[in-house]
Amino acid sequence: MTLLYQFFGWLTRVLFDFFGNYGMAIIMLTVIIRAALIPLNIKSQKSMIKMQALSSKTAELQRKYGDDKQKYQEEVMKLQQENGVSFSGCILPFIQLFLIWPIYRIVSGPLIYLSQVSRENVQAMIDLANSEGLVASKRLTDVLHIPLIEILNNNSDFLNECISKGYIAMGQLLDLNFLGMDLTKTPEWNPVKIMSDPGTYIPLLIFPVLVIATNLISMKMATWLKPGYKEQQEAKKREQLNPARAGQTPNDQAEMTTKMMTWMMPLIMLITTFTLPAAMGLYWVIGGLMGILTQVLTYFMFTKPYELKKLEMEQKKAEVFKKNSSDKDEKHKKNKKRK
Repeated sequence: MTLLYQFFGWLTRVLFDFFGNYGMAIIMLTVIIRAALIPLNIKSQKSMIKMQALSSKTAELQRKYGDDKQKYQEEVMKLQQENGVSFSGCILPFIQLFLIWPIYRIVSGPLIYLSQVSRENVQAMIDLANSEGLVASKRLTDVLHIPLIEILNNNSDFLNECISKGYIAMGQLLDLNFLGMDLTKTPEWNPVKIMSDPGTYIPLLIFPVLVIATNLISMKMATWLKPGYKEQQEAKKREQLNPARAGQTPNDQAEMTTKMMTWMMPLIMLITTFTLPAAMGLYWVIGGLMGILTQVLTYFMFTKPYELKKLEMEQKKAEVFKKNSSDKDEKHKKNKKRK
């Protein structure tokens, strides 16, 4: 994990040097991470399309095996394997959870991972600040970098002392603001804390608001744009009108699991937004926008062409059925005339 943290820290520093702005570095880091996940999103979308194409067969299996859920699941798994359906889409939420850790390290410990100050020097500065009554704890933690940065920014005597001792160079003290907001500060929900410094904390509330907004939009779009959404809605309406059809919609268990993960991720995002520096909220917001963009792209690239092809095939079947019915009626009329 240390190598992963170092790699993400190095990449963020490269982006910071290029753009000259901490916020832009976080934005571009998020874009790179989410772009790397696009192939997995595409693979997931293709699997969903294949599953939708197999919906009639899975419905047949459900009618065939009835209450024998174990046998039904075994046959469904077998059918999906035979038709190349993968479950890579289930991995995506877990990858996103895994990627929280390196991002957390960067935004909570920028002195080590962004400014590239050694751990020993950070610990030495914390010890020095503690000996002078400026820090409450001697223990080195990533989160403690943030108050240490505040001391370095606001206490010129302490900064000069750290520079003279060789703990930090002036060029390592970076500007961590974005659009006038200090991304090292943590958004607050407590009105008392907010009003103690409204100029700092009120603008930061934009991050939790946008986190919730982008995720709600993303969840809705994931539902509306998934293959077979209309068919599923129609099937549910038929179940409501006819109780005998209840439970016949395939993949109910998978749908429940997906819903649970879908709601769990925004909750985790909101908690981290209010407990970590605002840079983490910026990461979630850009990640949400990238997710929406990915959904739109995969819909127009794969889902819509599939649905149009499916509609075309259904229309052809209907025309063939109509023609056959017409031929039968004509034949029946001719037979009656002969009689």
